[in-house]
This record gives sequence, C-alpha cells and structure tokens, in this order.
Amino acid sequence: MKQHVIGIIGWYGVVATIAAYFLVSFSLLQATSLWYQGLNLTGALGVTIETWVRRDYQPFWLNLIWAIIAAVAIINVIVRW
Repeated sequence: MKQHVIGIIGWYGVVATIAAYFLVSFSLLQATSLWYQGLNLTGALGVTIETWVRRDYQPFWLNLIWAIIAAVAIINVIVRW
C-alpha cells in the first residue's frame, strides 16, 4: 500500500510539473503567478518524495533544487503583493 501511495505522489509530481510548463509556455499562466509556482513546488516535491524512497538520487536532487527555486519564487510573489 505504501509503495502505491508513493507512486501516486510521484505521478502527481510529473503531471503537475508538465502542466506548469505547458501553461506558462502557451501563456495560459504567467511565470510570476502563484498557480504556476505552486504547481512547480508541489510537482517537484512529489517527484522528490518518490525518488528519495526509491533511492534514485539524481532526480531527487534535481527536483529538490527545483522545489527550493519555486518556494523562493512564491515568497517573492507574496512579498511583491
């Protein structure tokens, strides 16, 4: 059961990250929107969790850094409001 939940979290991460890229690439969201950065943050964290559990460290670090960048961007968006 735990592996199934971890798999779902990982797949959410993949879908959220691709959705964020798609939406900003076709000007449906702006890169400074909370929705875009939120999708990036939660997507990266989803993949980070799955890759940590599976001990797949290259995508773990990539997505952890991606999540940190998104978190800082969210803080910047909120501060500029």
